[in-house]
Amino acid sequence: MTENKNERTEQGQMTFFGHIDALRPHLIKGTAGLLIFSIAAFFFKDLIIDKILFGPQSPDFITNRILCRLGELTGSKALCINNVEYNLINTKLSGQFILHITVSLVSGLVIAVPYIIWELWKFIKPALAPREIKNSRYLVLYVSLCFFTGIFFGYFLISPITISFFQTYTVSDSITNLFDISSYLSTVLNVSLACGVVFQLPIFIYFLTKTGIVNSDFLKKYRKHAVIVILIFASIITPPDVFSQILIGIPMYLLYELSIRIAVRTEKKAI
Repeated sequence: MTENKNERTEQGQMTFFGHIDALRPHLIKGTAGLLIFSIAAFFFKDLIIDKILFGPQSPDFITNRILCRLGELTGSKALCINNVEYNLINTKLSGQFILHITVSLVSGLVIAVPYIIWELWKFIKPALAPREIKNSRYLVLYVSLCFFTGIFFGYFLISPITISFFQTYTVSDSITNLFDISSYLSTVLNVSLACGVVFQLPIFIYFLTKTGIVNSDFLKKYRKHAVIVILIFASIITPPDVFSQILIGIPMYLLYELSIRIAVRTEKKAI
């Protein structure tokens, strides 16, 4: 006779369907939170699109002003980026509406990240031992801080540099650049979100160390290989110039070094 999907096995472990049932309310709450924040973002399009997402291409953007000031002090005109504001175009009939929906969903997701992680944590918590719960009680806070730090890094530093590079790059004087709105916004969103994910590296290494998959000696041994991977990744998410790659490569390398320190500390606590 087949047991009910909500029942446990003879060893007291929850069945696969039992886990699904336990996960369902957390997924529903997480999805509801995402939708609520997305709907709210839909009605704040002027702030999100005009002020925030269009910010990196404006001469008044804080990063652009700081770099221009730095360029004046050092005599390097190349540092003065995005000093001319330009118009963006839409080439599709439904383009602006679809863009509005997409931006609202992405904005809702970014804002809802702490709540979604909290719901996942509540699902995992019953399966953890008291010591494991104690060691990871600040998980939601750490993940959220790393995520938003990465978002801010990508938005305030990498996005303006990326936009400036593609805005000024030409292969022929006979070609006029007309920037499509969806291309511009996807660049800002992708760069910012990519940095948000990259900044989760210390958290990721912490759990790999806790499970014994990696250790500090392994991370130290392959430090040179990590540098190569970091440079490759930096070249993918930034314009193909050395300055931009260094700007994102240095923080990523510092994150890797921080991950090594976290691994060492985690190993010491496990002794």
